[in-house]
Amino acid sequence: MLVLVFGLVGPVLVTAIYRFVPPPITWLMVQRVFEGKGFDRRWRSIDDISPRLVRAVIAAEDAKFCEHNGFDLDAMEKAFESNAKGKKLRGGSTISQQTAKNVFLWPGRSYVRKGLEAYFTVLIEVIWGKPRIMEVYLNSIEWGPGIYGAEAAAQTNFGVSAAQLSPAQAARLAAILPSPLKWQAAQPGPYVKRRSGKITRAAGTINREGMASCVLG
Repeated sequence: MLVLVFGLVGPVLVTAIYRFVPPPITWLMVQRVFEGKGFDRRWRSIDDISPRLVRAVIAAEDAKFCEHNGFDLDAMEKAFESNAKGKKLRGGSTISQQTAKNVFLWPGRSYVRKGLEAYFTVLIEVIWGKPRIMEVYLNSIEWGPGIYGAEAAAQTNFGVSAAQLSPAQAARLAAILPSPLKWQAAQPGPYVKRRSGKITRAAGTINREGMASCVLG
């Protein structure tokens, strides 16, 4: 009975608390500290983060963020087909899934973790809603060695606050998200420059078509 209570009620309670309280340090942050990569995280409200970064991240990571309920089935199917053909490993995770994984779970790959990721994804979609999911995501994701969240990333790379990011700066930050320990936003190589250019154009479409309205209104 205790296992049932803690296993089912516990996650719901913690998720409800995090609806209002900034989630503390994550498993990945702890791992990086032990790897000697340091720790820089400065929590900011979604209102204090540039809408340009919100649109750039949606364009880069999850164009259907405002449409789905946590899972993009089309993207998951394409990822499965791509991986089955032996092509470069590709993921189909939404921003909601990435947020659930980053905040509640440990790094790694396993069926158990994927199951828990799905469970927490449903919880945050129901309890938090899209604006809070985006707020937690932008304050928790890794943006370089020991750098977490939009404010630390903006200050470290460009010397400005997250609220003052230009379209180009926002696109560069979004461009390095798949490999933040490998790529740099401040001094981008050819690939990041090309990718950030595509993200800038896609973010324009996101803006014109209101595809970030669930966050930005």
